[in-house]
Amino acid sequence: VQLVESGGGLVQVGESLKLSCAASGFTFDESTIVWFRRAPGKEDVGISCITTEGYTYYADSMKDRLTISADNAKKVVYLEVNTLKPEDTGNYRCAAGPNYLCPSSLSNEALTRYLRVWGRGTLVTVSS
Repeated sequence: VQLVESGGGLVQVGESLKLSCAASGFTFDESTIVWFRRAPGKEDVGISCITTEGYTYYADSMKDRLTISADNAKKVVYLEVNTLKPEDTGNYRCAAGPNYLCPSSLSNEALTRYLRVWGRGTLVTVSS
């Protein structure tokens, strides 16, 4: 049972990245996927999620620059981050859990304890 993120790297301000969250070992299409960003020295912040029905949600702080999508056949959720800023630097990781956690876990950190599977993340560094 695992989630593996990829797609991070060193980018310049204004560029875009498409991150991937690949699932294995559990019923992917019965789980919501939530993306988190952890800035250096700070806690995880929920930034986007997608439900089993394909409904998508975004944190207000980044909603104009994010696009989340899922390929159920490949068991992968993607997160595209556009117009990257230095403050976007951090470790981006995904987590899986029941549908009711999307979008509730984006604004309620206490609910993240119910996410069952966590990836280790992929590092994004935005250079100015």
